[in-house]
Amino acid sequence: MTHAVIVIDVQNDFCPGGALAVSDGDAIIGGINALMQQADAVVLTQDWHPAGHSSFASSHAGQAPFDVTQMPYGPQVLWPDHCIQGSAGAAFHPKLDQTRADMIIRKGYNPAIDSYSAFFENDQKTPTGLEGYLRTRGITQLTMVGLALDFCVQFSAVDAAKLGFDVEVRLDLCRAIDLDGSLAAAQDAMMAAGVTLR
Repeated sequence: MTHAVIVIDVQNDFCPGGALAVSDGDAIIGGINALMQQADAVVLTQDWHPAGHSSFASSHAGQAPFDVTQMPYGPQVLWPDHCIQGSAGAAFHPKLDQTRADMIIRKGYNPAIDSYSAFFENDQKTPTGLEGYLRTRGITQLTMVGLALDFCVQFSAVDAAKLGFDVEVRLDLCRAIDLDGSLAAAQDAMMAAGVTLR
């Protein structure tokens, strides 16, 4: 029991037709379901924002989605309202096999701090509790899949590698937003952190 699959944010709002749709975001679900069957443990992450979250462009007068603003913890991309707690958009995609999940980590629920990573909020200080869960279960190897490769998958993978986990990202089971070259930058950051891209 040393290997876990971490499934990042396969939610309706990140799939075609959603508020922050990632192109072909739903095309990876069948492969993710198959991969989960082979894992010792499965963790699903779920973006879970309160209405009016500070990362929403609608919360900042004169700002538009995908503008960048400065927060106390650093630069923050402003997003369309998405994955609002309890909404249909925040729900997991109906084709995702949730029955394999040992744990669901909800992130982004602090109205003042966005949270891309499955391990830390964007202040890089506030933990989600995932590290402790994995350590107490003796899990050392992580395979990461999901949405979006250049934001939540990347931040999760880099943080996991910094924490000492053996991390692999399955590129075929991820899709990216690719905002102004963010995909290439994300792949460079993951490789620099020691993440295996496969």
